[in-house]
Amino acid sequence: MFKVTAYLAAASLSLAVLSAPALAGDSNKKELTVYTYDSFVSDWGMGPLIKPTFEEQCGCTLNLVGMEDAVAMLQRLKLEGASSKADLVLGLDLNLVDDAKKTGLFAGHTVDTSGLNMPIDWQDDAFVPFDYGYFAFVYNTETMPNPPKSLDELVNAGPELKVIIQDPRSSTPGLGLMLWMKSVYGDQSDAAWTKLSDNILTTTKGWSEAYFSLFLADEAPMVLSYSTSPAYHMAVEGTDKYQAAPFDEGHYLQVEVAAKLKSSANSELADEFLNFMVSEGFQKHVPLSNVMYPVNVPANMPEAFGKLITPTNVLQLDTAEINQNRKQWVNDWLGAMTQ
Repeated sequence: MFKVTAYLAAASLSLAVLSAPALAGDSNKKELTVYTYDSFVSDWGMGPLIKPTFEEQCGCTLNLVGMEDAVAMLQRLKLEGASSKADLVLGLDLNLVDDAKKTGLFAGHTVDTSGLNMPIDWQDDAFVPFDYGYFAFVYNTETMPNPPKSLDELVNAGPELKVIIQDPRSSTPGLGLMLWMKSVYGDQSDAAWTKLSDNILTTTKGWSEAYFSLFLADEAPMVLSYSTSPAYHMAVEGTDKYQAAPFDEGHYLQVEVAAKLKSSANSELADEFLNFMVSEGFQKHVPLSNVMYPVNVPANMPEAFGKLITPTNVLQLDTAEINQNRKQWVNDWLGAMTQ
């Protein structure tokens, strides 16, 4: 997930809560608790932007509880089960949806998703998308004037080309690259990983370290990120030197979703938030706060998004297949990377 906070802070707390203290005499005010990722609740994330708008609409208190990433959110929910204090979870990845469904923790929603602007037909009775993007390798045009034109060209590049990637066990983009490789190479992906390993400068735990701490510090000319990443640099920093390399095979899709828990004591309020999430009041902040494509295009879409690459082919594996094979694929990845 490309998050604007990574440009402003090298690291975030593993657990953060964005909430307003209850006012005296307001103890009966309803509260909605949402588990999400750290950068959403940071001072520079979407949380502070959408919190007052929704609170004014609902007459409630919105508590946003930040965790490291989507994997950490799902693991915590599995541990807490029906006793979780969360009413909603926001920020799970499409690749984790099947795993999440199998927990039996999530309830149906009331959102009409038929008119959402997405590259795939979305039909799900529990999970509501709020943004999407494509995994891509972002490069510095000043230090790499001729980037690879395909995933295969990257895999077979000479060892002088160095890239930074993230670990699929702890990072959403890292998992996305693993699935990207699997969708292109299939049973030959282990051999492709072994070749690519010569070009990997380092594998970081998360996206922020890879992008902010290393890539923007010129430790390597190329990093695993999103096709939308250059939009922030163009719109906010006024530079186009960072670009995403279009790959001939296509790019793997990521969709971020939210869902309410069956155990929520605030089911109607949770439904209200999910409907708010796909409205202009929320979606207008997605392009430059989450630096992703909104599922409901706002009135003032940043011009920079019209300058981004458009994947020739949208790659996507079946979520049930991912859930069934993810552990084995990660083990295969570890084996290939250590050969």
